[in-house]
Amino acid sequence: MLLTMKTILMFLCALGLLAESASDVKDLGWISRRWAGTVGRAAIEEAWTDCAAGAMLGVSRTVVGERMVMFEYLRIVTKPDGIYYVAQPNGRPPTEFKLTKAEKGRVVFENPQHDHPKIITYRLDGADGLVATIEGDEKGQHKKQEFRFKKQSN
Repeated sequence: MLLTMKTILMFLCALGLLAESASDVKDLGWISRRWAGTVGRAAIEEAWTDCAAGAMLGVSRTVVGERMVMFEYLRIVTKPDGIYYVAQPNGRPPTEFKLTKAEKGRVVFENPQHDHPKIITYRLDGADGLVATIEGDEKGQHKKQEFRFKKQSN
């Protein structure tokens, strides 16, 4: 009887792990649109495609005056062990952040081995707002930066 109970508990734990990793990128469809915001003098745009084939593609750019000062290629993809946010700032090699929390209108991606950021969070803010937060270590200090976006028409 003890072995059977242990087997049942292991099975239930495995089911819980499978359910957590079986989240679908389609559940993050609320991110897929065009967003724009400002930070100081910088105008920031971020645009995401709808989900297709287990992936969403995104692109971001930051413009100050007439000069683009930063751009980023983004992906949210399904892998065998979960969902990942993949960032390539200024076209650099990709850095992956694994989905660690998903609630209605809020997701958290993490990569504890990366210097900055370690955590990327997206959350809806009202009917037409999106807040993206990045946080991590930079030069020995914990930094957190928030970006507020408004939904844009296509």
